[in-house]
Amino acid sequence: MLTAHVQIANHRIFISTREDRVMDWIKDQFRLIDPPEEATPDLYVRVSSGYGRLPEHFDVRVRKEGSRVTYDRDDFLLETDDQYTRAVLAVYDDVTLNYALMTLYSAHIVHRGWGLLMHASCVVDRGRGHLFAGPSGAGKSTVAMLSHPRTVLSDEAAIINLAEDRPLTYDSPFRSGTSPTFEPDPVPVASLHLLTQSLLIDRKPIKPAELVYRIMDKIFYWPVDPAETVKVISLCGKLAGRVPAYDLYFQKNDLFWERIS
Repeated sequence: MLTAHVQIANHRIFISTREDRVMDWIKDQFRLIDPPEEATPDLYVRVSSGYGRLPEHFDVRVRKEGSRVTYDRDDFLLETDDQYTRAVLAVYDDVTLNYALMTLYSAHIVHRGWGLLMHASCVVDRGRGHLFAGPSGAGKSTVAMLSHPRTVLSDEAAIINLAEDRPLTYDSPFRSGTSPTFEPDPVPVASLHLLTQSLLIDRKPIKPAELVYRIMDKIFYWPVDPAETVKVISLCGKLAGRVPAYDLYFQKNDLFWERIS
C-alpha cells in the first residue's frame, strides 16, 4: 500500500492507494507533510482508479443511509462516514479524482462549520486575498492569468475559512490551469467580486443580504440533508457580513485592478 500525508489549508489528510499513478498525481498536486507524531489526521481517504466511465451529465447522486453517505456519478463513487473523517473513493481518472476530492473536502469543512469551498479564483495583492467568483466561463481563470505577477491562490476552487472573526483564504490544490503554490500561510480576504465580462470596466457594491443568495450557487456543495444545508447558508451569511462584495465588469486585460487596489 502506498501512503502520503498531505495538508490542505490547516487540515491533515492521510491518503492511501495501491496504484503508483494515483500516488504520483497526489504528490504533484498536494503539499506533502511529515506524519504527525501525536495528532491524528483529520481525514483518511483510500483511492482506486479505473472506475466507471466518462459522465453523460455532471449531477451527483447523493444518499445517506444510517451513518454512511454516498456520492455517486458516472465517473466516481465516494463513500464516507457522516462525520467526513473516513472515505473510500473509486474514480475514472485524474480529472475525476480532483473533482471527487473537492466534493469530499467541501463536505468535511462545511460539516465542521470551518468554511466554504467556492467556485472562485483568488489572487493576493499587497498581502490580502481578492476572490473572483462566477459560473464556468465567467472569467475566473482569465482573471487569475491576467493578475500576473501577483500570487494566485486558486483559479477554480477557493478555500475560505470562516471559523475566525476575520475570513481567511488558503492556497488551493484544486486547480484547472495553474499549479499550486504550496503557500503554507493564509491571507485575509479583502474583497469578493462576482464576474461579468464587459466592454466597460466598472465595480458596483453588493449589499450583504443580496450577496447571500447570489453566492449560494457558487459554493461547491451537494446537499446531503437539511441540517448541512443550513450550515452552508449560515457560512454564506458570515462571508457576506464580513467581506465587501462587488459586481465586477471587466475586459480581458488587467485594468480592473485599478478599481480594486
